[in-house]
Amino acid sequence: MKHSVFTVCMPEYSVEEAVDKLVEWGYEGVEWRLTNQQPSADGKPGFWASNRCTITLDEALDKAEAVGNRCRKAGLEIAALASYVKCGQLADVEKVFEACLRMGAPQARVQVPGYDGKTHYRALFDQARKDYAVVEKLAGKLKLRANIEIHMGNICPSASAAYRFVEGFDPARVGVIHDAGNMIVEGYENWRLGLEVLGEYLAAVHVKNTAWVPAPDGAFGQKTYKFAWAELKEGEVDWAQMIAALKAVGYQGWLSMEDFTTARPTEARLTSAIAYLRELEAKA
Repeated sequence: MKHSVFTVCMPEYSVEEAVDKLVEWGYEGVEWRLTNQQPSADGKPGFWASNRCTITLDEALDKAEAVGNRCRKAGLEIAALASYVKCGQLADVEKVFEACLRMGAPQARVQVPGYDGKTHYRALFDQARKDYAVVEKLAGKLKLRANIEIHMGNICPSASAAYRFVEGFDPARVGVIHDAGNMIVEGYENWRLGLEVLGEYLAAVHVKNTAWVPAPDGAFGQKTYKFAWAELKEGEVDWAQMIAALKAVGYQGWLSMEDFTTARPTEARLTSAIAYLRELEAKA
């Protein structure tokens, strides 16, 4: 398996700095965050606002070629572009795919709709499938792949739900990003079972961990819990089991770090994470 970092989790580094740092830390690839963003309230770089390691969608076409050249010169492979564009935003999907071509990225995340109960799931599903059929056609024309991500709060929170969505699409053009950390929040299934369900649609794996921590009692006095991000060794995902499951199904693709914890500096978290993953892979 190969190791990359989703740059959302290194917000204090510029794009140029990130390339050098990832090579120094031993990563083989990078998954660039691609989205327009708002400034943070305090002006400091954070995961979701003022993130210095983000390529804005507005500037993507102007910067893509230079970023791709910088990565190739450093020997860093571009694993993917992680866009926040949804499948119904077809003009923006085209822009993301053009950025892929200019940068040399083989695939990009194209999201499915969120689910909040206001619109019936089947209506969301049917429309998103129609939209993704157009996305698939465009990806095929450009020889790229569009990936949905297993994510809490959207219509594909589990491996089975994701497979139901992508079934029938060309797996060379439409894939699934497996995210065990998200599935702890919503959508947990036995890791190996889920990977077997996804089969040829398994396109990438996001690596992070999640823990359940106590929250205030509910209205009727019941104990409640909320999720919190955790480092790899500390959360609910047993990454030794996950790596063993990935090996069992023959997965050889990207393990892309997506660590949202803040107790330790970014460098400490990402260097220890890749060392831990390599240890688990050697023992699996």
